[in-house]
Amino acid sequence: MATGLLDDPARFLFFTGKGGVGKTSLSCAVALALADRGRRVLLVSTDPASNLDEMLEVALSDRPKAVPGASGLYAMNIDPDRAAEAYRSRVMDQMDPSATEAERAGVREQLSGACTIEIAAFDEFVGLLAGEAEGFDHVVFDTAPTGHTLRLLSLPRAWTGFLRGNDRGASCLGPHSGLKMQEERFRAALETLSDPARTAIVLVTRADRGAVREAGRTSEELRALGLGNQRLVVNGVFHATAKGDAVAEGLARDHAAVIATLPANLAALPREEVPLRSFDMVGLDALRALFVDEPRMAAAEMPAGISAAGLEAMVDALARAGRGLVMVMGKGGVGKTTVAAAVAVGLVKRGHKVHLTTTDPAAHVALVVEGSLEGLVVDRIDPVAETARYVEKVLATKGRDLDEADRALMREDLASPCTEEVAVFHAFSRLVAEARGAFVVMDTAPTGHTLLLLDATGAYHRQMTQDMGPVQGRIVTPLMRLQDPDYTKVILVALPETTPVSEAAGLQDDLRRAQIEPWAWVVNRSLARTGTADPLLLRRIRGEAAQVARIRDGLARRMYLLPFCPEPPVGIARLLALS
Repeated sequence: MATGLLDDPARFLFFTGKGGVGKTSLSCAVALALADRGRRVLLVSTDPASNLDEMLEVALSDRPKAVPGASGLYAMNIDPDRAAEAYRSRVMDQMDPSATEAERAGVREQLSGACTIEIAAFDEFVGLLAGEAEGFDHVVFDTAPTGHTLRLLSLPRAWTGFLRGNDRGASCLGPHSGLKMQEERFRAALETLSDPARTAIVLVTRADRGAVREAGRTSEELRALGLGNQRLVVNGVFHATAKGDAVAEGLARDHAAVIATLPANLAALPREEVPLRSFDMVGLDALRALFVDEPRMAAAEMPAGISAAGLEAMVDALARAGRGLVMVMGKGGVGKTTVAAAVAVGLVKRGHKVHLTTTDPAAHVALVVEGSLEGLVVDRIDPVAETARYVEKVLATKGRDLDEADRALMREDLASPCTEEVAVFHAFSRLVAEARGAFVVMDTAPTGHTLLLLDATGAYHRQMTQDMGPVQGRIVTPLMRLQDPDYTKVILVALPETTPVSEAAGLQDDLRRAQIEPWAWVVNRSLARTGTADPLLLRRIRGEAAQVARIRDGLARRMYLLPFCPEPPVGIARLLALS
């Protein structure tokens, strides 16, 4: 039981890990337990797709709010849009009073994209580390999935390095005098993150090979940033109670095997295990029960009424188009990569050429496919390679006629951490265009990261339509392709649990505001058809039935069901069996 997290905890606690491993439930439960012990605690989400509100059952904002029923506990979401607006205002206020309206408009446009959203959210995060959380004994950060969080934690170092010696007035953020003024705060944040007396990094994983692999990689990358003050929590560990139940015994055996073979860097960390629960982690009662032994459960009956077509029917429907972009989206850890890989392999077997790729910095697609298939190309958007390509392209075009001194200044500007976001967007745009003549199946990053990419797509669309003026009818932007239901099919993946379904519903609302209509939902890892008799699993199926009904009756235009697999669906043969 993870009660060790509560013994002499650091002031700053970061919960990080692959999407879907339970970071939010654990960070909420730890923050609540500390508050119940008389501490004054601030719980903060840095995830652009935060679900703290639902878990705590209270409407939150970007300012600390007391959580009813939990004396001493306050919670907030770092709101990227509000933070960006406040940041834009600060930069505009610092402009010379003599600046023309055209100059101001140019700066406003530069400050309209995803880079500004990222740096503004980062600035809020820095403030909490650098002294704006006075009055709280502990600050608990519920972070976005791994790739997004690693970038956030690396930004103090990246921006401190970028600003050192950079005295000019412009970067990809427009005038960055505001950043220069806050360089001292960045240094303070970096020192806090690196100090084991003040900060602890809690790596959260499940007893799942993919999650453990990512936790091991994350541990090494954090150490490279100077963050060696880590501990490990294995969440959702299952122990079978029904003798002779093949599904329950197989799941328990698999969890035990994963824990017994942890990578050396994780095995060396202080470790705790949290057992799988029969209930969803929503509400204070459930969160308080997470660290309490669950009573022994009597036998339960299998709920009725869970039925839907499988993945094979979905791939048949997709194949009829002959080409197009298939984007698989959802909360981290719901199985997007498995669904994307199964769709790609299924389309190839139906006679189509397919490019399977991912926008996820964690990039697990190749590990899931684990093999080759004629007609299937598998790769990923590599941020490092794309940034290098983008920098060389800019230097070869815009920097072609500059002298060496000006080219050096341009290189300095392109060293900004925001350049990576622009480069990734350009790579994404190329892939969207490629679907004009073949199938491109895209496994996306977890929700928050994907929404930032879509924000960049929208900003580019607005800029292009504005710049093209009367001839804009001749251009087709990436956003226009995403909005075309004949060109793009968006598939939302969710587990049959309250929080993943709510987050997928929220993502669907965001997509609809951008005039992108999701094509279908996939409910992954359904236990309903496994035939298990284990009391805990049967109680989970009861909750599963309610979520399937919620999706079918009010959220999805099309819904497909993917059953729980005792063995991970890795490799061409197992993916084909799904599709």
